[in-house]
Amino acid sequence: MNSLSQRNSGLVQRRSEAIRSAAADKDRESGGEEEEARRGEEEDDDDKGDSKETRLTLMEEVLLLGLKDREGYTSFWNDCISSGLRGCMLVELALRGRLQLEACGVRRRSLLSRKVICKSDAPTGDVLLDEALKHVKETQPPETVQSWIELLSGETWNPLKLHYQLRNVRERLAKNLVEKGVLTTEKQNFLLFDMTTHPLTNSTIKQRLVKKVQESVLEKWVNDPHRMDKRILALILLAHSSDVLENAFAPLQDDQYDLGMKRVHTLLELEPEKESAKPNVNELMWAVVAAFTK
Repeated sequence: MNSLSQRNSGLVQRRSEAIRSAAADKDRESGGEEEEARRGEEEDDDDKGDSKETRLTLMEEVLLLGLKDREGYTSFWNDCISSGLRGCMLVELALRGRLQLEACGVRRRSLLSRKVICKSDAPTGDVLLDEALKHVKETQPPETVQSWIELLSGETWNPLKLHYQLRNVRERLAKNLVEKGVLTTEKQNFLLFDMTTHPLTNSTIKQRLVKKVQESVLEKWVNDPHRMDKRILALILLAHSSDVLENAFAPLQDDQYDLGMKRVHTLLELEPEKESAKPNVNELMWAVVAAFTK
């Protein structure tokens, strides 16, 4: 009888220990969940903090790199930035899920022979982007990337297609930057005429942009374009096509400048056709790169 009661008490004790152990495990799990939730909230707060920063489109970033800080205008000798900005629009729309290239087909046609098609006509909130998106959506049959860069720039011999030209793009982008508090508006006299200029008023935004470009090929260099952020990769390639990338590296020391430009050249030497065939890439971005490097 005594042995039976001892066995029963031992069984109760083991059950009690098991219950306490399970409760402790549950407390640890709930504590871990609370910790994860807290971290998630902190990350959300960080994201909210980032969202308060001025967000710029690729076109605005390229224009900002090309603008002279005090004078408020781009170099008179730069004849690449006009078409470069149109390329930026196509890539920006592609990154936002609005445009894509048609399927390559069994024979895998080249990037420059494939047409641009509208994937979504949802408004972007940017007047220039929505204007370009409307043109692409309503054009039948579809056009290639090369054709769209020319049409949006007004570089066409077909008078029936002149309406595709996006006019005063630099001025409209500069006004966007004025509204975002990055630039201001002034009038300057150039002997024979007056010109509206947009000097830099918020140097922090431009410094952050320049630093982002520099770090991408220096401290944060990953030696693989497909591990780079798609937006920063597009910015580097399109800034070069617009002949403004040099401005981002001008403040660097000689050794950093040489290293940065060497790495930029490794990106410029990539073959768009091969890169676009790899997984998880934006084909339209590489088509725009191909259009500028052909």
